[in-house]
Amino acid sequence: MTEPDIEVTKESADLSSDSLREPRQTRYREIPKNWRFVMTIMTALSIFLAINQIFNLGLFIGYVMLDSRYMYLITGIMLCMVFITFPANKKSLDHIPWYDSAIMFTIAVIFSYFAFNAERIVLEAWEYAAPDIGVFLALITWVIVLEAGRRAGGWPVFSIVLIFSLYPTFAASLPNVIAALSIPIGEVAIFHVLGEESLFGIPMRVFVQLVFGFLIFGVSLQFTGGGPFFINLAFALLGHLRGGPAKVSIFSSGLMGSMSGGPISNVLTTGPLSIPAMRRIGFTKEYASGVEACASTGGVFMPPIMGATAFVMASFLNISYVSVAIAAIVPSVLYFFGLFMQIDAYSAKNELKGLPKEELPSLAKVFKEGWYFIAVFASLIWMLVYLQREAVAPFYATALLLIINQFTNHRLSLDKLMRLISQMGRLLAELAGILAAIGLIIGGLAVTGIAGTIANDLVYLAGENVIVLLIMGALTSFILGIGMTVTAAYIFLAIVLVPALTNSGIDPLASHMFVMYWGMLSFITPPVALAAFAAASVANVAPMRAGFEAMRLGAIIYFVPFFFVFNPALLLQGSAIENVQAFTTAILGVAIVSGALQGYLLGVGNLGSGTKGFLVKTLIGLSGLILALPAGGLFGFSQISLLLTAAAFLALGIVIRIFLGKSDLRN
Repeated sequence: MTEPDIEVTKESADLSSDSLREPRQTRYREIPKNWRFVMTIMTALSIFLAINQIFNLGLFIGYVMLDSRYMYLITGIMLCMVFITFPANKKSLDHIPWYDSAIMFTIAVIFSYFAFNAERIVLEAWEYAAPDIGVFLALITWVIVLEAGRRAGGWPVFSIVLIFSLYPTFAASLPNVIAALSIPIGEVAIFHVLGEESLFGIPMRVFVQLVFGFLIFGVSLQFTGGGPFFINLAFALLGHLRGGPAKVSIFSSGLMGSMSGGPISNVLTTGPLSIPAMRRIGFTKEYASGVEACASTGGVFMPPIMGATAFVMASFLNISYVSVAIAAIVPSVLYFFGLFMQIDAYSAKNELKGLPKEELPSLAKVFKEGWYFIAVFASLIWMLVYLQREAVAPFYATALLLIINQFTNHRLSLDKLMRLISQMGRLLAELAGILAAIGLIIGGLAVTGIAGTIANDLVYLAGENVIVLLIMGALTSFILGIGMTVTAAYIFLAIVLVPALTNSGIDPLASHMFVMYWGMLSFITPPVALAAFAAASVANVAPMRAGFEAMRLGAIIYFVPFFFVFNPALLLQGSAIENVQAFTTAILGVAIVSGALQGYLLGVGNLGSGTKGFLVKTLIGLSGLILALPAGGLFGFSQISLLLTAAAFLALGIVIRIFLGKSDLRN
């Protein structure tokens, strides 16, 4: 029996075709043909408004649009797109019911009114004292945004947003620890909708001013064949190595995950190619699912693009996006290096080979057919890092990509262009619905001023013990990550938890990175490991088995946040010598821990099984963790003492392994 060539061709894996589209899910509506046209028009109008505002073009009106007017217009359009994309229930999966049409009409009327009166709203301070019509429309908008959040983000998002957005109305009735002065519901409504700290606060502003362009770039990259190119490139470079297809998954899924910012959608895009290839050379279904889930999840925090969370973080910290991306370099390298070393150890232990070179795509051919993807990607990085033009860079990169693409075999027809715009619309609608709702959480806490009180209370509960506070934060981040997107969970914790961490003396950037990383971990950690479950559906394996395998493969990321909190050098915040020293010890520690987790250490071999094997793995794993520990801050140990302790544990583990019998070294 012969196997098909691994190379992904235009015909077999064009991401603009149905072959690699995300399988239909009940949360997405099968949009009727007429409404597809409406969705396309709305998406195009949103893109036009964003380009006009971000580039300060002043088209048709002769002057730069007032920011608040722009926010009202683009938010109103995207909220309408939410009610086209997401059904209220399973009964309306294939049609637009009358009540959704009524909601969209209401949105159009309300947000047109707000946009028309944008100057009055600012000059007359409607945020604090709006006329009756403003209060009435704000109340209706509040309800609509809650429903949009439910449809786009699910019931967990709806429940959390409902409680916190209503919190100011009943704050006085709560226990003293979380009590505040109650505010009439009308005043809360106008603060939410007509102010600049709630619905139109940091989440939505960052979305329409920064993240917007990157989403457009990511979708354009997929529709022009970027996905198949990067997968083919990964196969050409790594496919022949031992465990090659799994290493390909790390490269391609991590890169695509960085651009999409969505672990689940990325798994469903790259998984159908990487998982069968892994299975072919001998990886188990569980292991293949875990690799794909971990690689796709890791893309969320992998520079240079990262996901939407990085831009929100930059806004919270009032620093450039580049600063956030630089800080994420070492943690992301540690994560993906850990995955790579575990796969290599597993492959060596189980004698798994790579794919035959003759079945792999030619590197020269891959570059010849897709060189422009590298060029576009390089130009994007140049604009981000050197020019620091975060807002406009993705638009230039997208334009360059689409222009070059029209001179290739992947050129877009009118039909494909319409589908491209429609796909952009679905993604924009999903994020807009979630982020608009999450903004209400910020508003609910901001109008009462309770966030600072909560932070102080957390510090008090932790007994001013930083480690206890971090553990509390890790658990809270993880729990929120189960029911919310990484970005949504991060925003909530950035308001509530991060101030407590910074008040305890932890570096602000490290505090923000800490909660983001732990929120992301819910995607690979049972009982709700959504990325692993998505990979399990592709591999046709039990979800929980895939989840536990993903948890083991991604184990290093459970420790890394604690490392960089106590050693900012791992975020490249120290001197050059400190940064190099921290990175060197951390990378060696991760390599050793990875070998221990898989039961195979380079230069040593199989670490054995049974009781003795478990002891060897434990000792060697501890040596790696100790080696990776930051000196000074965590337990007060010097670098020398950590090195000596790590060496002692490693030597003891190797000595015990040497004296193991041959029977103990078998799998």
